[in-house]
Amino acid sequence: MFTDFGQHIIFLLSPPMKYAENILETIGNTPIVKLNKVVKGLPCLVLAKVETFNPGNSIKDRMAVQMIEDAEADGRLKPGGTIIEGTSGNTGMGLALAAIVKGYKMICTMPDKQSKEKMDILRAVGAEVVVTPTNVEPEDPRSYYSVARRLNKEIPNSFYPNQYDNLSNTKAHYLTTGPEIWQQTEGKITHLVVGVGTGGTICGTGKYLKEQNPNIKIWGIDTYGSVFKKYHETGEFDKEEIYSYLTEGIGEDILPANVDFKVIDHFEKVTDKDGMLMTRRIAREEGIFVGNSAGSAVAGLLQMKAMLKPEDVVVIIFHDHGSRYVGKIFNDDWMRERGLLDRGEKTTAADIIRKVNQQQLVSVTPETTAADAISIITGSDVSQLPVMFDGEVVGSISETQLFAKLIENPELKSALVKDIMSPPFPMLDKDATIDEISQLLAQQNPAVLVKDAYGKLKIITRHDVIKALAD
Repeated sequence: MFTDFGQHIIFLLSPPMKYAENILETIGNTPIVKLNKVVKGLPCLVLAKVETFNPGNSIKDRMAVQMIEDAEADGRLKPGGTIIEGTSGNTGMGLALAAIVKGYKMICTMPDKQSKEKMDILRAVGAEVVVTPTNVEPEDPRSYYSVARRLNKEIPNSFYPNQYDNLSNTKAHYLTTGPEIWQQTEGKITHLVVGVGTGGTICGTGKYLKEQNPNIKIWGIDTYGSVFKKYHETGEFDKEEIYSYLTEGIGEDILPANVDFKVIDHFEKVTDKDGMLMTRRIAREEGIFVGNSAGSAVAGLLQMKAMLKPEDVVVIIFHDHGSRYVGKIFNDDWMRERGLLDRGEKTTAADIIRKVNQQQLVSVTPETTAADAISIITGSDVSQLPVMFDGEVVGSISETQLFAKLIENPELKSALVKDIMSPPFPMLDKDATIDEISQLLAQQNPAVLVKDAYGKLKIITRHDVIKALAD
């Protein structure tokens, strides 16, 4: 294209269009983001490698494509074939995207502890999902490992990637994740913190980084119920260590070939509760919506505070997206039913007072007449009143109780409150949870009293609780 301005011919060259040939070409080159509030108190710089920017919203996209391309290259995966994998969800997603682009069928076997969101997302991209029981031995024919192997034998022209023992998993991170982190930190990284499941991420990334600088520490995050930490420290595979846990994506009851224990300097165990509460904090305090393993990794790092120095640069892998856990970790009812929601995570008395925007407390004295008490109740649009004397709560009056007594005996209008009042409403701390408040209100208490942050007395009724929950 050119334009003629008099005797001058100016060529206007349009820049070439930039686009990916397919969705798989967008995998990798994910950002590193500084963490601030959730790591407050740590002496060093903490960075998160946010892998949710991959098209399948997890780091597993990297190794999923690597496993498929390596299998295509050596003939294990042929055109029109079926990919069958045992997965906690994220590897299945990466494989499913590759299957769509490359024209394969996809079957995923998953333990039933995995979130419904993970299963629904896999089905949404065309994968068949076979759900298996969680609480069985790995060798049990019902386990998701065994079911995947059986289907691989039964279905012609099928390929079982086996992310646990397929070293293409480690290779993917050696070729991509490690170099990216080294470049993004300008070689200043001193510690890598990773939740360990199949082992490919930590060992591939860690191997590359240690080749650049042998002094870099590689810390693995494990969970209670998993065998990794004890095996790393003692060389003993202790079946007594194995029990069911809620944390997803990290920990194992097997020793995958991708876990090279020589690369990992230290394992730190994190409880289900600590990992999940931190996952919620990351979303609320950093604005990064990530999954279970990210919360466990940050919680584990905080446990290792004494091992860090001001000049350290820590990189934590944030594996996957929080959308996989909306029905579980980010669901208050699910967390509460399992005893995982801290007191501070629940709605408190202070929250309710703030939500209902309560003004000056309305009260009466023991010498107030019943008639005046009725006028105060109707005029102030309240249904119950504390009875105060010399700054102390000495009793209570409720609308229901007062009217019931007056219907029985209208002459009580002239009676004094001290002669007809009930015991004081229960007094609670401002940090009392909504569960504690509700329990008292269910025990025939029409209200509870609370002192706010400034020491001022406030009242909470059943109506206030309902309003706070509805907001």
